[in-house]
Amino acid sequence: MSKRTFIKSAAAIATIFSLGVSTLAQAQALTPIKFQLDWRFEGPAAFFLAPIAKGYFKDAKLDVTVDAGNGSGGAVTRVAQGTYEMGFADLAALMEFHANNPDAPNKPVAVMMVYNDTPASVMALKKSGIKTPADLSGKKLGAPVFDAGRKAFPIFAKANNITNVTWVAMDPALRETMLAKGDLDAITGFTFTSLLNLEARGVKAEDVTILQYPDYGVKLYGNAIIVSPKFLKENPAAVKAFLAAFTKAAKEVVANPTQGITYVKARDGIINVPLEERRLKLAIDTVIDSADARREGFGKINDSRLSLMASQVSDAFNTKTRVDRNAIWNGSFLPSDAALNAVLPAKKK
Repeated sequence: MSKRTFIKSAAAIATIFSLGVSTLAQAQALTPIKFQLDWRFEGPAAFFLAPIAKGYFKDAKLDVTVDAGNGSGGAVTRVAQGTYEMGFADLAALMEFHANNPDAPNKPVAVMMVYNDTPASVMALKKSGIKTPADLSGKKLGAPVFDAGRKAFPIFAKANNITNVTWVAMDPALRETMLAKGDLDAITGFTFTSLLNLEARGVKAEDVTILQYPDYGVKLYGNAIIVSPKFLKENPAAVKAFLAAFTKAAKEVVANPTQGITYVKARDGIINVPLEERRLKLAIDTVIDSADARREGFGKINDSRLSLMASQVSDAFNTKTRVDRNAIWNGSFLPSDAALNAVLPAKKK
């Protein structure tokens, strides 16, 4: 090898080594975050997949991976166990975990409200004659035992003087099928999940009575972003950066749900795109861009409402200890008011 060739080879090797070290340094600079969804990769998952696809998390020095879930209870438990640093879960499920596990060393905390209102509702076929909550007295209702609407039903029942209800438990996949077949008088479930599932089973939307909890005196919060307290303490800047990147993407998903679904499709190629787009739009219209969210501000909570919910969950869920609302929520990592207020579009006059 000539001296000139040796020098060129050495320079090339040095350049490659330098690039490798630079790439490694960039990778090491990203804070890894494993994020647990509450459910499958359906329409609303767009809110968490969009900031990955758009590079917003990476720009915030975060390496975020999002996994599908099998219920809010599981999401809370996995974050508590340290399997995931952050997650998405129903606030009532988080409260229940806190109150039933007072000695747990790593109880997750909510840091941003996404579903300002619970998506829970009671659904019945109109041919059943059920038109109002009062019509549910003495009827047979069905839902999985862990369903958020079923667990919170005592709050709904108390607010509407409903008595003598019989419950039937089943696997989630059978809930809407049993209602469509007439095996049940009504079911509980998330509106944007069960209504579309009923349509998939041949039931027209106009033939379904929907009694949404928020419309009948139940002001429970819905799903929030939760964080492991250990991760929160060790990586406060990463949590703040996550919420900022999420908020930036949320504004875009609310403004363009059709585009948002493309990120879900990229993650799960077998989804029904039109169906999931409808699901996403329904979620936005009912629990994200709601009157309560506009009144309180996207991402935020109202202290008195949170306190009432803590008391209601303690009673309805018959928890071992009372829910401590001060241990549930930490809003100090939220983005600026200007960023949060920009998520929901201005109402047309």
